[in-house]
Amino acid sequence: MRVGLMIEGQEGVTWDQWLALAEACEETGIEALFRSDHYMGIGDPTRGSLDAWTTLAGLAARTTKLRFGTMVSPATFRHPSVLAKSAATVDHISGGRVEVGIGAGWYEREHETYGFEFPSLRTRMERFAEQVEIVHRQWTEESVDFQGKHYQLRGPALPKPVQKPRPPIIVGGGAKPGTLTPAVRFANEYDSPGATLEQCRERREAIDRACEKGGRDPATLPFSIMTGVIVGADEGEVRERARRLMQRSRNAGDDLDAFLAARKERGVVGTVSQAIERIQALEEAGVSRVFLQHLLHQDVDMVRLIGKEIVPAVTK
Repeated sequence: MRVGLMIEGQEGVTWDQWLALAEACEETGIEALFRSDHYMGIGDPTRGSLDAWTTLAGLAARTTKLRFGTMVSPATFRHPSVLAKSAATVDHISGGRVEVGIGAGWYEREHETYGFEFPSLRTRMERFAEQVEIVHRQWTEESVDFQGKHYQLRGPALPKPVQKPRPPIIVGGGAKPGTLTPAVRFANEYDSPGATLEQCRERREAIDRACEKGGRDPATLPFSIMTGVIVGADEGEVRERARRLMQRSRNAGDDLDAFLAARKERGVVGTVSQAIERIQALEEAGVSRVFLQHLLHQDVDMVRLIGKEIVPAVTK
Protein backbone atom coordinates (compact mmCIF):
# COMPACT_ATOMS: atom_id res chain seq x y z
CA MET A 1 0.00 0.00 0.00
CA ARG A 2 1.18 3.51 -0.84
CA VAL A 3 0.16 6.51 1.27
CA GLY A 4 -0.01 10.16 0.25
CA LEU A 5 -1.30 13.30 1.94
CA MET A 6 -4.12 15.21 0.24
CA ILE A 7 -4.71 18.89 1.08
CA GLU A 8 -7.74 20.92 0.01
CA GLY A 9 -5.88 24.05 -1.08
CA GLN A 10 -9.08 26.07 -1.43
CA GLU A 11 -9.53 25.97 2.35
CA GLY A 12 -7.35 29.03 2.79
CA VAL A 13 -4.00 27.25 2.99
CA THR A 14 -1.20 29.83 3.15
CA TRP A 15 2.27 29.50 1.64
CA ASP A 16 3.85 29.08 5.09
CA GLN A 17 1.37 26.28 5.84
CA TRP A 18 2.24 24.58 2.55
CA LEU A 19 5.91 24.68 3.48
CA ALA A 20 5.21 23.21 6.92
CA LEU A 21 3.13 20.39 5.44
CA ALA A 22 5.77 19.55 2.84
CA GLU A 23 8.51 19.58 5.47
CA ALA A 24 6.54 17.24 7.74
CA CYS A 25 5.85 14.83 4.89
CA GLU A 26 9.47 14.74 3.78
CA GLU A 27 10.81 14.37 7.34
CA THR A 28 8.55 11.44 8.22
CA GLY A 29 8.52 9.43 5.00
CA ILE A 30 5.13 10.26 3.51
CA GLU A 31 5.92 9.78 -0.17
CA ALA A 32 3.55 12.27 -1.80
CA LEU A 33 1.77 15.56 -1.14
CA PHE A 34 -1.17 16.17 -3.44
CA ARG A 35 -3.53 19.12 -3.54
CA SER A 36 -6.89 20.00 -4.99
CA ASP A 37 -7.07 22.32 -7.98
CA HIS A 38 -9.76 24.85 -7.13
CA TYR A 39 -9.82 28.62 -7.36
CA MET A 40 -12.18 29.33 -4.46
CA GLY A 41 -13.51 27.80 -1.27
CA ILE A 42 -16.24 25.19 -1.52
CA GLY A 43 -19.08 25.95 0.87
CA ASP A 44 -17.19 28.94 2.26
CA PRO A 45 -16.21 31.44 -0.46
CA THR A 46 -14.28 33.52 2.09
CA ARG A 47 -11.54 30.88 2.00
CA GLY A 48 -9.28 31.39 -0.97
CA SER A 49 -6.81 29.24 -2.86
CA LEU A 50 -3.31 29.73 -4.15
CA ASP A 51 -2.92 28.45 -7.70
CA ALA A 52 -2.28 24.72 -7.71
CA TRP A 53 0.52 24.40 -10.24
CA THR A 54 2.35 27.54 -9.11
CA THR A 55 2.25 26.22 -5.54
CA LEU A 56 3.62 22.84 -6.60
CA ALA A 57 6.44 24.52 -8.52
CA GLY A 58 7.47 26.42 -5.40
CA LEU A 59 7.29 23.33 -3.19
CA ALA A 60 9.26 21.31 -5.72
CA ALA A 61 12.12 23.79 -5.42
CA ARG A 62 12.11 23.54 -1.61
CA THR A 63 12.15 19.72 -1.30
CA THR A 64 14.30 16.80 -2.42
CA LYS A 65 12.27 13.56 -2.10
CA LEU A 66 8.58 14.37 -1.90
CA ARG A 67 6.35 13.66 -4.89
CA PHE A 68 3.65 16.17 -5.86
CA GLY A 69 0.44 16.15 -7.83
CA THR A 70 -3.08 17.46 -8.31
CA MET A 71 -6.25 15.66 -7.36
CA VAL A 72 -7.55 16.69 -9.84
CA SER A 73 -6.91 19.47 -12.39
CA PRO A 74 -10.18 20.30 -14.17
CA ALA A 75 -10.12 20.20 -17.96
CA THR A 76 -12.18 23.41 -17.87
CA PHE A 77 -9.43 25.53 -16.26
CA ARG A 78 -6.62 25.19 -18.78
CA HIS A 79 -5.93 24.34 -22.37
CA PRO A 80 -4.31 20.87 -22.37
CA SER A 81 -1.07 22.33 -23.74
CA VAL A 82 -0.93 24.69 -20.75
CA LEU A 83 -1.51 21.83 -18.31
CA ALA A 84 1.12 19.67 -20.02
CA LYS A 85 3.63 22.54 -20.01
CA SER A 86 2.97 23.47 -16.37
CA ALA A 87 3.37 19.89 -15.18
CA ALA A 88 6.49 19.33 -17.30
CA THR A 89 7.97 22.49 -15.76
CA VAL A 90 7.32 21.19 -12.24
CA ASP A 91 8.82 17.87 -13.30
CA HIS A 92 12.04 19.66 -14.30
CA ILE A 93 12.11 21.76 -11.12
CA SER A 94 11.61 18.67 -8.95
CA GLY A 95 13.94 16.39 -10.86
CA GLY A 96 11.11 14.05 -11.83
CA ARG A 97 8.71 14.09 -8.85
CA VAL A 98 5.38 15.16 -10.33
CA GLU A 99 2.11 13.35 -11.10
CA VAL A 100 -0.94 14.80 -12.83
CA GLY A 101 -4.52 14.10 -11.84
CA ILE A 102 -7.06 15.14 -14.46
CA GLY A 103 -10.84 15.49 -14.19
CA ALA A 104 -13.72 17.02 -16.11
CA GLY A 105 -14.51 19.90 -13.72
CA TRP A 106 -17.66 20.14 -11.62
CA TYR A 107 -17.91 23.23 -9.36
CA GLU A 108 -20.06 25.60 -11.38
CA ARG A 109 -19.89 28.52 -8.94
CA GLU A 110 -16.11 28.95 -9.23
CA HIS A 111 -16.39 28.83 -13.02
CA GLU A 112 -18.88 31.69 -12.87
CA THR A 113 -16.76 33.65 -10.38
CA TYR A 114 -13.56 33.40 -12.43
CA GLY A 115 -15.12 33.50 -15.87
CA PHE A 116 -14.35 29.92 -16.92
CA GLU A 117 -16.73 28.39 -19.40
CA PHE A 118 -18.88 25.67 -17.83
CA PRO A 119 -20.49 23.69 -20.66
CA SER A 120 -22.76 20.68 -20.34
CA LEU A 121 -21.51 17.53 -18.64
CA ARG A 122 -21.33 15.79 -22.01
CA THR A 123 -19.09 18.53 -23.43
CA ARG A 124 -16.92 18.58 -20.31
CA MET A 125 -16.41 14.84 -20.59
CA GLU A 126 -15.49 15.16 -24.25
CA ARG A 127 -12.93 17.83 -23.47
CA PHE A 128 -11.57 15.79 -20.60
CA ALA A 129 -11.02 12.75 -22.83
CA GLU A 130 -9.23 14.84 -25.44
CA GLN A 131 -7.14 16.54 -22.77
CA VAL A 132 -5.88 13.26 -21.31
CA GLU A 133 -4.79 12.13 -24.77
CA ILE A 134 -3.11 15.43 -25.65
CA VAL A 135 -1.12 15.59 -22.40
CA HIS A 136 0.06 12.01 -22.91
CA ARG A 137 1.04 12.55 -26.51
CA GLN A 138 2.80 15.89 -26.01
CA TRP A 139 5.00 14.22 -23.41
CA THR A 140 5.77 11.07 -25.39
CA GLU A 141 5.70 11.92 -29.11
CA GLU A 142 8.28 13.92 -31.03
CA SER A 143 5.52 15.86 -32.80
CA VAL A 144 1.77 15.78 -32.26
CA ASP A 145 -0.92 16.18 -34.90
CA PHE A 146 -4.23 16.24 -33.03
CA GLN A 147 -7.50 17.19 -34.71
CA GLY A 148 -10.26 16.68 -32.18
CA LYS A 149 -13.72 18.08 -31.70
CA HIS A 150 -12.55 20.62 -29.10
CA TYR A 151 -8.78 20.96 -29.60
CA GLN A 152 -6.54 21.13 -32.65
CA LEU A 153 -2.75 21.33 -32.49
CA ARG A 154 0.23 20.38 -34.58
CA GLY A 155 3.97 20.24 -33.94
CA PRO A 156 6.48 19.45 -31.18
CA ALA A 157 6.12 20.29 -27.49
CA LEU A 158 9.52 20.84 -25.86
CA PRO A 159 11.17 20.22 -23.53
CA LYS A 160 9.91 16.78 -22.64
CA PRO A 161 9.47 15.90 -18.95
CA VAL A 162 12.31 14.46 -16.90
CA GLN A 163 10.43 11.27 -16.04
CA LYS A 164 10.46 8.56 -18.69
CA PRO A 165 8.40 7.71 -20.53
CA ARG A 166 6.43 10.54 -18.86
CA PRO A 167 4.99 11.66 -15.51
CA PRO A 168 2.17 9.45 -14.22
CA ILE A 169 -1.35 10.47 -15.24
CA ILE A 170 -4.14 9.85 -12.74
CA VAL A 171 -7.76 9.90 -13.85
CA GLY A 172 -10.37 10.60 -11.20
CA GLY A 173 -13.99 9.50 -11.11
CA GLY A 174 -16.59 7.05 -9.92
CA ALA A 175 -15.58 4.16 -12.22
CA LYS A 176 -18.09 5.12 -14.92
CA PRO A 177 -17.46 4.71 -18.67
CA GLY A 178 -16.81 8.43 -19.28
CA THR A 179 -13.67 8.36 -17.15
CA LEU A 180 -12.77 4.69 -17.41
CA THR A 181 -12.41 4.67 -21.20
CA PRO A 182 -9.66 7.34 -21.38
CA ALA A 183 -8.11 5.92 -18.20
CA VAL A 184 -7.71 2.50 -19.78
CA ARG A 185 -6.05 4.11 -22.80
CA PHE A 186 -3.68 6.53 -21.08
CA ALA A 187 -3.74 6.59 -17.26
CA ASN A 188 -1.24 5.13 -14.82
CA GLU A 189 -3.76 5.13 -11.98
CA TYR A 190 -7.51 5.46 -11.41
CA ASP A 191 -8.65 7.37 -8.33
CA SER A 192 -12.04 7.70 -6.66
CA PRO A 193 -13.11 10.07 -3.90
CA GLY A 194 -14.15 8.69 -0.51
CA ALA A 195 -15.80 5.30 -0.85
CA THR A 196 -16.98 2.51 1.43
CA LEU A 197 -15.18 -0.82 1.38
CA GLU A 198 -17.97 -2.30 -0.73
CA GLN A 199 -17.78 0.57 -3.21
CA CYS A 200 -14.02 0.07 -3.44
CA ARG A 201 -14.52 -3.57 -4.36
CA GLU A 202 -17.18 -2.65 -6.93
CA ARG A 203 -15.01 0.04 -8.51
CA ARG A 204 -11.97 -2.21 -8.67
CA GLU A 205 -14.12 -4.79 -10.48
CA ALA A 206 -15.40 -2.11 -12.88
CA ILE A 207 -11.81 -1.06 -13.64
CA ASP A 208 -10.87 -4.68 -14.29
CA ARG A 209 -13.78 -5.14 -16.69
CA ALA A 210 -12.94 -1.93 -18.55
CA CYS A 211 -9.30 -3.01 -18.89
CA GLU A 212 -10.26 -6.42 -20.22
CA LYS A 213 -12.63 -4.80 -22.71
CA GLY A 214 -9.91 -2.38 -23.80
CA GLY A 215 -7.24 -5.05 -24.13
CA ARG A 216 -5.20 -3.90 -21.12
CA ASP A 217 -3.89 -5.99 -18.25
CA PRO A 218 -5.88 -4.83 -15.18
CA ALA A 219 -2.75 -5.18 -13.05
CA THR A 220 -1.23 -2.23 -14.94
CA LEU A 221 -3.97 0.20 -13.81
CA PRO A 222 -3.79 0.58 -10.01
CA PHE A 223 -6.81 1.83 -8.08
CA SER A 224 -6.47 4.55 -5.43
CA ILE A 225 -8.91 6.47 -3.28
CA MET A 226 -8.98 9.89 -1.70
CA THR A 227 -10.46 9.56 1.76
CA GLY A 228 -10.88 11.68 4.87
CA VAL A 229 -8.55 11.18 7.83
CA ILE A 230 -8.78 11.88 11.55
CA VAL A 231 -6.18 9.99 13.59
CA GLY A 232 -4.71 10.37 17.04
CA ALA A 233 -2.32 8.68 19.42
CA ASP A 234 -5.30 7.77 21.61
CA GLU A 235 -9.09 8.13 21.65
CA GLY A 236 -8.92 11.49 23.40
CA GLU A 237 -6.73 12.93 20.66
CA VAL A 238 -9.03 11.53 17.98
CA ARG A 239 -12.06 13.17 19.60
CA GLU A 240 -10.25 16.49 20.05
CA ARG A 241 -9.29 16.58 16.37
CA ALA A 242 -12.85 15.67 15.41
CA ARG A 243 -14.16 18.57 17.52
CA ARG A 244 -11.82 20.98 15.79
CA LEU A 245 -12.88 19.67 12.40
CA MET A 246 -16.54 20.09 13.36
CA GLN A 247 -15.86 23.70 14.26
CA ARG A 248 -13.96 24.35 11.05
CA SER A 249 -16.74 22.70 9.07
CA ARG A 250 -19.28 24.79 11.00
CA ASN A 251 -20.90 21.66 12.43
CA ALA A 252 -20.04 22.56 16.02
CA GLY A 253 -23.59 21.87 17.19
CA ASP A 254 -23.62 18.31 15.85
CA ASP A 255 -23.21 15.22 17.98
CA LEU A 256 -19.52 14.25 18.14
CA ASP A 257 -20.14 10.51 18.15
CA ALA A 258 -22.41 10.75 15.13
CA PHE A 259 -19.86 12.95 13.36
CA LEU A 260 -17.14 10.35 13.92
CA ALA A 261 -19.36 7.42 12.99
CA ALA A 262 -20.30 9.02 9.66
CA ARG A 263 -16.67 9.57 8.78
CA LYS A 264 -15.61 6.07 9.76
CA GLU A 265 -17.83 4.64 7.02
CA ARG A 266 -15.66 6.14 4.28
CA GLY A 267 -12.55 7.49 5.95
CA VAL A 268 -9.48 6.53 7.93
CA VAL A 269 -10.62 7.51 11.41
CA GLY A 270 -9.40 6.43 14.84
CA THR A 271 -6.28 5.61 16.77
CA VAL A 272 -3.08 4.53 15.03
CA SER A 273 -3.99 0.85 15.28
CA GLN A 274 -7.51 1.50 13.99
CA ALA A 275 -6.16 3.54 11.08
CA ILE A 276 -3.73 0.77 10.16
CA GLU A 277 -6.54 -1.78 10.26
CA ARG A 278 -8.70 0.38 8.01
CA ILE A 279 -5.96 0.91 5.44
CA GLN A 280 -5.25 -2.82 5.39
CA ALA A 281 -8.96 -3.46 4.77
CA LEU A 282 -8.84 -1.00 1.86
CA GLU A 283 -5.91 -2.90 0.41
CA GLU A 284 -7.87 -6.15 0.64
CA ALA A 285 -10.71 -4.38 -1.24
CA GLY A 286 -8.40 -3.67 -4.17
CA VAL A 287 -6.95 -0.26 -3.27
CA SER A 288 -3.25 0.26 -4.05
CA ARG A 289 -2.81 3.80 -2.73
CA VAL A 290 -4.67 6.05 -0.29
CA PHE A 291 -4.60 9.83 -0.39
CA LEU A 292 -5.43 10.94 3.15
CA GLN A 293 -7.53 14.10 2.94
CA HIS A 294 -6.27 16.23 5.84
CA LEU A 295 -8.76 19.04 6.41
CA LEU A 296 -7.08 20.42 9.55
CA HIS A 297 -4.15 21.56 7.47
CA GLN A 298 -2.65 23.65 10.29
CA ASP A 299 -2.26 20.45 12.34
CA VAL A 300 1.22 19.33 11.32
CA ASP A 301 1.46 17.02 14.36
CA MET A 302 -1.13 14.71 12.81
CA VAL A 303 0.90 14.60 9.59
CA ARG A 304 3.95 13.55 11.59
CA LEU A 305 1.92 10.88 13.39
CA ILE A 306 0.78 9.47 10.04
CA GLY A 307 4.33 9.45 8.69
CA LYS A 308 6.00 7.98 11.76
CA GLU A 309 3.43 5.44 12.93
CA ILE A 310 1.01 4.54 10.13
CA VAL A 311 3.03 4.66 6.93
CA PRO A 312 5.72 2.18 8.07
CA ALA A 313 3.06 -0.30 9.23
CA VAL A 314 1.07 -0.38 5.99
CA THR A 315 3.89 -0.07 3.46
CA LYS A 316 6.25 -2.77 4.76
